[in-house]
Amino acid sequence: MAPRTRRALFSATLFLATCAVLGSAISHKVAAQSASDESTLRDSLHSFTNVYSVVEQNYAEKLDSDKIDKAVYDGAIPGMLHTLDPHSNFFDPKAFAQMREDQHGKYYGVGMSIQPQPDKAGNSIKIVVLAPFEGSPSYKAGIRPGDVIRTIDGKPTTGMDSAAVASQLKGPKGTHVAVGMEREGTPKPIVFDLVRDDITRPSVDLAFNVRPGIGYIRVTSFIETTSREVGDAIDTLNKDNDMKGLILDLRGNPGGLMIEAVNMSDKFLSKGQIVVSQRGRAFPDQVYRASHGEQGTKYPIVVLVNRGTASAAEIVSGALQDHDRALIAGETTFGKGLVQTVFQISENTGLALTTYHYYTPSGRLIQRNYDNVSLYDYYYVRDQGTAPKDKSNLEVKLTDSGRTVYGGGGITPDEKIDPTKANHFQNTLYQHYAFFDFSKHYLANHTIARDFTVDDAVMQQFKDFLKSQDVEYNDADIAGVNDWLKASIKSELFKSQFGQTEGLKVTAAWDPEVAKAITFLPEAQTLADRTKTGTKVASLNR
Repeated sequence: MAPRTRRALFSATLFLATCAVLGSAISHKVAAQSASDESTLRDSLHSFTNVYSVVEQNYAEKLDSDKIDKAVYDGAIPGMLHTLDPHSNFFDPKAFAQMREDQHGKYYGVGMSIQPQPDKAGNSIKIVVLAPFEGSPSYKAGIRPGDVIRTIDGKPTTGMDSAAVASQLKGPKGTHVAVGMEREGTPKPIVFDLVRDDITRPSVDLAFNVRPGIGYIRVTSFIETTSREVGDAIDTLNKDNDMKGLILDLRGNPGGLMIEAVNMSDKFLSKGQIVVSQRGRAFPDQVYRASHGEQGTKYPIVVLVNRGTASAAEIVSGALQDHDRALIAGETTFGKGLVQTVFQISENTGLALTTYHYYTPSGRLIQRNYDNVSLYDYYYVRDQGTAPKDKSNLEVKLTDSGRTVYGGGGITPDEKIDPTKANHFQNTLYQHYAFFDFSKHYLANHTIARDFTVDDAVMQQFKDFLKSQDVEYNDADIAGVNDWLKASIKSELFKSQFGQTEGLKVTAAWDPEVAKAITFLPEAQTLADRTKTGTKVASLNR
C-alpha cells in the first residue's frame, strides 16, 4: 500500500473513530441507544465515507498527506464538534502535546519567552527575548530581555518563526544547546552554552503586599499546581495572621483544570460548603465541596475579574460570591459553564468533549447562550464585559445572605470597574515596542537600583529616544498619560535589571483597577461580617 494511501486511510479512520466517540465511546456509561438512533449514526458515517471517497478520487489537485491531514484535523472533525458547542475541540498531535504541557505547567528547555519583531536592519523578522524565566538556565546564564536570537547550535535563525525557534530550544533534560545572541551595546555576538532543564511555568506569577497589610495574588491559569501555589502565596502573605485584606486578580484568566478551581476555592470557604456542581447525560451528577476549609483568621477579599475571566476562574468567582466570602469587582465575566472531558483518541491525539454543565452553589448556570452564533461572534462580538441591560430573561438566584445574583451570562460583579482603555498615543508606543526597546537602550549605558524613580532626566531621555525612533508625539500626549508613562518605563527597566517579577510588581502597584479594588475592601469586610452573623443583606449588585 502506498504511503499516501496509508496516510489517507489513517486520517479517515481517525475521523470515524472520533465520530464513534461522539456516538458510542461512552456508551458503557449510558443506556443503549434506540435502534432508530443507531441506524441514524450508521447512515451518517456511511455518508461521510462516501463523500471522502468522492473527494479523494476526483478532487482537481492531488491530495497529498498534508492536505488530507488539514481536511481532517482542521476541517471535518472541528467542524463536526463546533456544531455542538463552542468549546468541544479536537487536538491534533502537536496541539495535544501542547495541551498536556500547559496542564503540567512545565517542560524541558532553557526557560525564556520570545517574540517576533520587525528587524529594521534586514527588513525581515527577528526573534527577541522578552524575558528569561527566573531561576531557569537562561536566567542563570545572564540572558537579558531584548537579546536577539541569531543562531542555535551555530545555525542561523533567519527565516524562522518563534514556534520553530522555541521547538529547537526545547529538548531532553541535561542536553546542551548553544544560543548566539545579539545585544545592544555589545559589538560582537554572545554565545551562551545552555543546559536544558525542567522549566516550571507557575500559574501564580505575582504575590506580594501591594499596600501595607494588603495582599495581592494574580492567578493566570488553572494547572496542576495552581491550588498549591495559591496556598503557598497565602501562607507567605499571611504568615503572622496580620493580612488586612486580599486582592485576588483573575482578570484574563481563561480557566483550565476544574479540580484546581475546587481546591483553590477550598482555601477561602468553610468546610462542607459547595464549590460547584456538574450535571451531564453520560455521567452521574457530581457535587464538589470544600473538604478542609479556610484556616486562620478571615480577612476581606476582593476578586478582580473582566470579560476574559472564564471557566475555572468563573467557578472560583461564583463560589466566593454565592457564599458571600468575597466581593467581585470589575467587568462581567466571559460566561463559560461547560465542562470538557478529554478522551484520548489515539496515542497522540485527543478529543475535548463537553460532558457536563456546571452550576455555582446557588444553582446558577454561567454559560452564555451560543445558539445560532458563529464562533467569531461568540468569542469576540459581545457586550464589552458589561452586565446585560435586560435581566428579565436571566435566571435569578440568591447568595447565602440573600443578595440577588444572575445566571446565564457570566458572573456579574458586585462593583463595576471600567477597564483602563489605551488612547492612540499609548497604542502607538506599544506598536513600536517603545518601552521594551528604551529599556535595552538605557541599560546599555546605565545601571539602576531598587529605589530608582523615573525623574525628569529619564523622561527627557525617553522623549529623545522616541524621536530617534520616529515616533510622533506632542506635549499634550505626554502630559495626558504621564503617570502611566513613568510606571511603564520603570516596570520595563525593573524586568531587565531585577527580573520579571519585580517589573510586574511595579505595574500592579500602579494599576488603577487594583487601586479601585482596594477601596472596596471595607465593603467586603462588611459583607463577611454580616455573613458570619447570618444577617440578610440587600443586593450589592450594581
